[in-house]
Amino acid sequence: MEKARDSLPSGTVLDCYVIMKLVASGGFSLIYLAEDEDTQDEVIIKEFLPKKLAKRGEGLQVEVIDPIQIDNLSRSRRLFYQEAKVLASLRHPNIVQVRGFFLANDTGYLVMDHERGKNLASYIKKRSGGLSTRFMLTVFPPILDALDLIHSRNLLHLDIKPSNIHLRTGGNPLLLDFGAVYQVEESGGGRSGRVVTSGFSPVEQYYQSGDVGPWSDVYAIGASMRACLDGKSPPSAIERHADDKLKPATRVYRRRYPAYLLEAIDWVMEVNQTERPQNAGELLTALQSKSKLKEGRDDTGSDQSRHSFFKGGSLST
Repeated sequence: MEKARDSLPSGTVLDCYVIMKLVASGGFSLIYLAEDEDTQDEVIIKEFLPKKLAKRGEGLQVEVIDPIQIDNLSRSRRLFYQEAKVLASLRHPNIVQVRGFFLANDTGYLVMDHERGKNLASYIKKRSGGLSTRFMLTVFPPILDALDLIHSRNLLHLDIKPSNIHLRTGGNPLLLDFGAVYQVEESGGGRSGRVVTSGFSPVEQYYQSGDVGPWSDVYAIGASMRACLDGKSPPSAIERHADDKLKPATRVYRRRYPAYLLEAIDWVMEVNQTERPQNAGELLTALQSKSKLKEGRDDTGSDQSRHSFFKGGSLST
């Protein structure tokens, strides 16, 4: 890991936790594996330490790099606290669970359950894509169900991508990293946040005036599903908006996957947000309904019939 990030050394005691090792480093935080001294449980601790704004000062203290950035650091710290608050309010078997939150060293620490398994991004890379239909239907419906809960609370995740999906034993998935979580205004979609991941963020998320909403998270789900097939990130939404060269999944993979699954991927990856499912529940209902009807149906039906099933979000019978 990066020495310049000044990670906490192994053996450091925070509250009732002993740091074991640094396991990840992000733009806004450091992630540690630690042990609860009281229960001996292994936990994950996320320390707020934004790379461009803060550094380790004397001892374990976190301090601003440049005093002119103090307001930005305070604003970022409030967003970190918001992540902790949101995660504590969401109870779902496929959303990472928070054990606690505490303040120390002039920063904040989020404590979460440690779940053994593998990261979807690394799994895609290892397998070079081509993941099975069974795998896709094991991983994504539970994530969509978790996302449906998030959307029902007028929240957006806004950072869904394979690296934020954890695969537990048996493929049971877990949605991670709520650092970009966004509260949707009751009047409609909100303004875009600053977190953008090329290939997975929809076009509206690139602009401060972009009309982000549940449909934005849905695009990211579709892009993650497409990555499972291709073995790589899709082209950025900005590229696709200018000149869409991404071939439809229904054309590229028609001999390898059920048509309804490919239809869904193409549907949710529509560049125009009004042509996608408008929330996670809509996509989940479509997937579940179609998968139950798969037996006895021709999964290699015409492009026109595939398009009509998903286009506009209506279910044909």
